[in-house]
Amino acid sequence: MASTVVNGRKKQNGSSYLLKFTIGKFANCKFYLYLCFITFKSDGNTINTAYNVMKKENKKFFESEEEFLAFDFKSKAKIIDDHMVEVVAPDGEVFFVMAQIGIYISEETRHYQLHLVEWIFDKNFSDDKEKMTDNIWRDLLLNGVTFMGMSSGDRQGQRTRIGKKIRQIREEKGIEAKDIAKLANIDAANLSRIEQGKYSVGLDILSRIAFVLGCQIDIVPNQM
Repeated sequence: MASTVVNGRKKQNGSSYLLKFTIGKFANCKFYLYLCFITFKSDGNTINTAYNVMKKENKKFFESEEEFLAFDFKSKAKIIDDHMVEVVAPDGEVFFVMAQIGIYISEETRHYQLHLVEWIFDKNFSDDKEKMTDNIWRDLLLNGVTFMGMSSGDRQGQRTRIGKKIRQIREEKGIEAKDIAKLANIDAANLSRIEQGKYSVGLDILSRIAFVLGCQIDIVPNQM
């Protein structure tokens, strides 16, 4: 494990602190924990801060706060308790976000923050789940959401299991990953992410990979 490295940054207005901790290194991968401590004078300030950032990034899409609040995003967020929000992404995958949206007394503030979360998930939605979650982390912090962490999605176990199986069969057959990618007509980098469980693969791509490996896709009962 690598030694802990801490970098701190303070905004000029003194309203937000962002700390980045390198908490470990394993197999050439660094794991980061981001902590954001945000202090606002009121619920209204929270809305204004978040909206100002959102408007700068998406001015051409939303001309007013009312238009933003009326927009029906594909992602859907709801409060589970004071410290947890459930988000259903556009593809149906469920994520849990540790965000203290439920503590706000103002219904307007809770609604606005949930809408921000939905916008951020829609904005960053991707089959590349590693990139998607990294960008969601960043945007939640930048947009003033009282955010402390999030899950990797309820399909991460399936992605990991499928990726390991593909790699196992490929190595047993002695086939290079680049050759599988070429024959299956997919990007070699994406195949690497699939094998690592970091990429959500559709049935079409999975069928092509299986065919190249001399396998077929089937539906089998869960093992008890």
